[in-house]
Amino acid sequence: MEKTESFPKKTEEKLKPKLFSVMKGYSKGQLVKDIVSGIIVAIIALPLSIALALASGVSPEQGLYTAITAGFVVSFLGGSRVQIAGPTAAFATIVAGIVASEGMNGLALSIIMAGIFLVIMGLCRFGSLIKYIPNTITSGFTFGIAVTIVVGQIKDFCGMTFKGSPIETTEKITEIAKSIGTFNIQAFFIGILSLAILILWPKKLGKIPPSLISVIVCATIVKLSGIHVNTIGDLYEISSAPPSFSLPKVSLGRIRSLIPDAFTIAVLAGIESLLSCVVADGMIGSKHRSNMELTAQGVGNMVSALFGGIPATGAIARTAANIKNGGRTPVAGMVHSVVLLVILVLLMPYATMIPMPTIAAILFIVAYNMCGWREIANQVKISPKSDIAVLFTTLILTVVFDLVIAIGAGIVLAALLFMKRMADVTEVHGWVYVDDEDTDSDHISLKKVPDNTRVYEINGPMFFAASDKFNYILDDHSKIDVLCIRMRNVPAIDASGVAMLDKITERCKKLNIEVVFSHVNEQPMHAMEKAGFVERVGRENFCDHIDSALVRAAEIEKVAVGKK
Repeated sequence: MEKTESFPKKTEEKLKPKLFSVMKGYSKGQLVKDIVSGIIVAIIALPLSIALALASGVSPEQGLYTAITAGFVVSFLGGSRVQIAGPTAAFATIVAGIVASEGMNGLALSIIMAGIFLVIMGLCRFGSLIKYIPNTITSGFTFGIAVTIVVGQIKDFCGMTFKGSPIETTEKITEIAKSIGTFNIQAFFIGILSLAILILWPKKLGKIPPSLISVIVCATIVKLSGIHVNTIGDLYEISSAPPSFSLPKVSLGRIRSLIPDAFTIAVLAGIESLLSCVVADGMIGSKHRSNMELTAQGVGNMVSALFGGIPATGAIARTAANIKNGGRTPVAGMVHSVVLLVILVLLMPYATMIPMPTIAAILFIVAYNMCGWREIANQVKISPKSDIAVLFTTLILTVVFDLVIAIGAGIVLAALLFMKRMADVTEVHGWVYVDDEDTDSDHISLKKVPDNTRVYEINGPMFFAASDKFNYILDDHSKIDVLCIRMRNVPAIDASGVAMLDKITERCKKLNIEVVFSHVNEQPMHAMEKAGFVERVGRENFCDHIDSALVRAAEIEKVAVGKK
């Protein structure tokens, strides 16, 4: 009996938390590694969560609330073995803008709506669609966010005093120029010292995060020396109470006005969390469940908002630290959240002593690590000018305006450029034929064509942006009985493409010319059938191959000659 080759069927991704899959073979040794890794990651996350909360315009403990609540939920429900979720720099600008314009109630409502969007995206299995957002857009707004973070921290790094309360990045730059006279050399010294520790801390002591050393050393110097430098306690009231549940006030008008911000948060959270998962997969040789991860991120963000937190997503740096320290299951992420809760309740009063220039220095390093300037420099070298235009348009709009406008404009511009490229590669050309005995064997596409038949071959997708490419067909229609249209290289067609073919066949009908189609692919054929085009032309005029199409053309020519 003849054997047929079988191929593995594409299995649909499970909507099942990774935790429930990895616990089947869980060992005591792995538990110890996960606990140790969770403690180390919590120590790393502590100063980062506080710094990112301050950069987002909210109180320091809200950053910890986010890491505790969203971090635990995402690890428990997520689609990755090692993902660590919490506040990240990507949200700092948009959160600060929402807080300034809509208040904390508006921020909580935006995050809940974003969480709902993420859950819907996960349940509808949109995880794989995130890859269709061009890398130029993500690179552009990531670098733009890094610029806004740096600009926003110059004030605290230099110990300046602002007269106004600027929100936009351009306004902050103007205010920095006006306030240059309030420069504090002592604060600047603490900032430089913090940066030096963050940059020069020995790599061999990598398990002790440099941010923690920077905080301890600089807080001690400020406390013992009595120099005039603002600390967190000077500017903010910090609560050591654990996160508590509260519902935001809801109104239809508020929901409608916050939809753009909620959608931006959802898209950012989805992109960053899945990028983090991809990086983690490469480090441990695993495969994440993208749709489950989106669902978990949605639930995690809703829980964060209900307990006073800010937006959360997968944090690449903290996830990498988890992997390097032996974490291999979601238990490590859950331990990290529990440790942060203990720190919040017992040690939070000590956080009031952290100098603001140290927080600014930590955020400078965060901005540098996230900006991806090497990747942007490489893209500028090798990418087409259109891609570079998308990148810098997104970057500039992020800095000058906000992420909502930047991402929207970037996607629209990228889509328009993509359509132009597709239209440019679509072409129509007529065949030039010779007799079989004169045909060079290297040109096997040359075939004998009936005398009164004209053959045109279409290459590329037939869609609205390329419709003008087909206008010249039949410009010379003298002595033609049959028009043969070869569509072997047409992968897809839209309504405009079908309408254009309809226009051509109507014109042919008026000129008593029959139209024959060769090798119509599945999607174009389905679109033509749905539009009733196949029935209007006649199903017998749709042939599987150019040879059978030319035979059909010869038959039509004989009938035409007989009528004449």
